[in-house]
Amino acid sequence: MLAVTGGAGFIGSHVAELALSRGERVIVVDDLSSGGPTNVPRGAQLVVADITRPEQLNRVLELARGEEVAIAHLAAVASVVEASRFPARALEVNVVGTANVLELARRLDAYFALASSAAVYGEPSELPLKESSPTRPISLYGVSKLAAEHVTFSLAAEHGIRASALRLFNVYGPRMKPGPYASVVYNFLTAALRCEAPVIYGDGSATRDFVFVVDVAEAFLRAAERRATGVFNVGTGRETSVTELLDLVSRVTGVRLEPRRAPPRPGDIGRSVADVRLAREALGWSPSVSLEEGLRRTYEWLRTLTPSTRTC
Repeated sequence: MLAVTGGAGFIGSHVAELALSRGERVIVVDDLSSGGPTNVPRGAQLVVADITRPEQLNRVLELARGEEVAIAHLAAVASVVEASRFPARALEVNVVGTANVLELARRLDAYFALASSAAVYGEPSELPLKESSPTRPISLYGVSKLAAEHVTFSLAAEHGIRASALRLFNVYGPRMKPGPYASVVYNFLTAALRCEAPVIYGDGSATRDFVFVVDVAEAFLRAAERRATGVFNVGTGRETSVTELLDLVSRVTGVRLEPRRAPPRPGDIGRSVADVRLAREALGWSPSVSLEEGLRRTYEWLRTLTPSTRTC
């Protein structure tokens, strides 16, 4: 049985959906403050709970007691910008909430997989980034995720919990969140859909490792199946600049995008790309969806939400 915190959100809903497709029983734990009930896949059992309120997790204990359980912990304040604007809430959810879910794992004797982030590395001193690379986060979000890792492995050692931390790089795909904390992929694709000029922060040379959400969901299931322990990068090993991403979005959508320029944002790093050899060796996992194919699938999803008759 798999319990997915944040399972009504972007990544968590894909983890739950993939587990269900493989015959797993799935409990989704979400307070619905960010994700929506329509994201909860059919067949999953929804428990509405705030992970910062440990008493609200007792329902999961009742539903899962006596089963072999794995927990995929994705509930979080999951944006550099949002964490910077609401630092107390980010620390409460990402650190204290993680400790509360680990206590649930202890009581269920469950395996625990934390959704961490490449933001824990900060500005890299080496590329590609390895799990052994220095962790020097430059954003509060990165600090909160690194603290969540320390809490995870400290409590896991104390209570005999098998645990992992999956350091996710730049995840994109269907069910991405709109709004002020939307990712660059979402913003570029919606700009193409609306015939608008997307914003590039800085000169466009910043790089990221964009990984498709279904590949990320697969990494969580592989970790749970193998009860893997330790830290694992989840990316593609391919470095793509923001300018290259814009060109690729133009090709996929057939819309030539001319960007507007804005100053770099605080907390944004210059370059990022993952070394994923450890995940390949320990989890038997590797990414399978190319960036071009993933962008195409994401764009088709967006078009079903906001059909456009405009011609750019």
